[in-house]
Amino acid sequence: MLIKAQSITKAFGPHKVLKDVSLQINEGDSIGLIGVNGAGKTTFLKIMLGEMKPDTGELTRNTERIGYLEQFAEDSPDVTVRDVLGRPYGHIENIRRRLREIEEQMVTGGDIDWNALAEENAALESQLAKSDMDDEGNKMAALERVGLSKDLMDRPMSTLSGGERTKVMLSRIVVQANDCDILVMDEPTSHLDITTVEWLEDYLIDSHCSVLVISHDRYFLDKIATRMLEIDHGKSREYKGNYSDFIMKKMIDLDRMEKEYRKYATQKKKQEEIARQLHADQWYMTTHKTREKLIAKMEEKEKPEKNREITVRIQAAHKSGKNVITTKNLSVEYDGRTVLSGVDLDIQKGDKIGIFGANGEGKSTLVKALLGLIPSKGDLWVAPGAKIGYYSQNHERLDMKLTAEEQLLQVTGKERRGEVRKLLARFLLFGEEVERPISTLSGGQRARVALCLMLLDETNVLVLDEPTNYLDIPAKHAVEEALVEYDGTIITVTHDRYFLDTVCTSVIEVKDGTAVEHTGTYSELRGRPNVREVVMDADEYRVLAPFTNWVTGRKYAKGDRVLITPAEQKSYQWALDQGKLKKTGGRQRKKVDLDKNPDPKARR
Repeated sequence: MLIKAQSITKAFGPHKVLKDVSLQINEGDSIGLIGVNGAGKTTFLKIMLGEMKPDTGELTRNTERIGYLEQFAEDSPDVTVRDVLGRPYGHIENIRRRLREIEEQMVTGGDIDWNALAEENAALESQLAKSDMDDEGNKMAALERVGLSKDLMDRPMSTLSGGERTKVMLSRIVVQANDCDILVMDEPTSHLDITTVEWLEDYLIDSHCSVLVISHDRYFLDKIATRMLEIDHGKSREYKGNYSDFIMKKMIDLDRMEKEYRKYATQKKKQEEIARQLHADQWYMTTHKTREKLIAKMEEKEKPEKNREITVRIQAAHKSGKNVITTKNLSVEYDGRTVLSGVDLDIQKGDKIGIFGANGEGKSTLVKALLGLIPSKGDLWVAPGAKIGYYSQNHERLDMKLTAEEQLLQVTGKERRGEVRKLLARFLLFGEEVERPISTLSGGQRARVALCLMLLDETNVLVLDEPTNYLDIPAKHAVEEALVEYDGTIITVTHDRYFLDTVCTSVIEVKDGTAVEHTGTYSELRGRPNVREVVMDADEYRVLAPFTNWVTGRKYAKGDRVLITPAEQKSYQWALDQGKLKKTGGRQRKKVDLDKNPDPKARR
């Protein structure tokens, strides 16, 4: 056992962030830590690292050999790449820390072994001199391993791009890893392109270190995690397996907990009614008190917490013609150099195309050329009936001085304030969040305002640049569900491989100055199992009369409860029309395999 946290709690003022969180990290563990934004994941990491003290609970650490990658990379103009690579949590820092302790002991004096301390000090000074020399080579090698030039060593961090800063932080992990037992990482794949993320996956799988990582990258968690810890409403629940295993097991858990609570609530209500009736009929006896004691001894079942879910529906405008965008030998120049050339595309109505590639290869350039935002050479034809909605990862449409409500009212008109509030509420933006300047909102909140703004446009073609950036996992699922149901054409730039597999039916790889389209998902292109799954909101129904779903071959008995997503509606339509199913009003999330789904709309 390397680190053990048991029943950890932490509050900031009246707000209880962590109520009961436990985790044990053993040698060889690879653990994914997930939860919605604001759930307390980073707070828990800092408690595990000893940077923050819990209010209550026990923390046991049997190692100090810990590598740590923060969520936000250093961007100070006074800090160089060299400085960052030599920061704490490394072998050299441990030597320096011990030298400082020895110096303090010598200054303080008292009952100490002066000879032993002097010998240790000399040995550590010798180690430090040798390590400093070795470390310079290690730093340069680490930079090159993540695709950065060693010439960056003395560059201020503030002059680097977001992706370069994240790679520098990864380099620090590489420098430290040989001397670590645990690598702790907070959103390590943010701002990284697919190539670098896949390098990181392979590196972590081959590493001897245990891994604890916060991530919203589901494909990454599927690849590296063997255990998942979810923090939800301040409490933790652990699951064996990767992210996909977690989704399935959590759904089973929630279904079991809901059934147990319903059974408990029904039995309790029945016993309470009996007790009341006994008291009314036999008021002169104490029989009802015996019944009340039995009720008090019943094992209480906790009602599952209901998460507020983002609900998105994107209505397509009137359909365009069959051909939407066509290019022939398209090329784009920028700053005197050719970024893209020889691009031939034939994008048709209903296509859902994902564009991916390494940073700087020209993904956003391609999109802007297709939109006519930058000049290009060659043939470019856009259907006259194409009504295009554009979502930019930089949120250029947002006026940071306005509130979210004011921003949307500029499009709708002030008389539609109620509709605007409802739309913002669908994206979990309420109260002061819609009344504060957009500049004060978090990245995830800004992304949701930008998505709201896009929904106000009547479109039949959506062009999206990194639509899942800054979103937590539930928000990503909601956006994916909406895009799967969208009737129009989608062209999206993304580093999110899970999104590419879930939403897109073909992908374009931008590489070496050109763009090549491949039919099928990202995983198919990479030779991985072809699984296109999406998590959707599902309405709960109760079976009123037995029936068989002949599409799936499953039989249902009276009283069964069924979760039905919009993508599955057709296969249950006969039973619905015959009155064999009744909606209960309950809703849960459910994973749907799009390639096995009978609804062709869901497979498009």
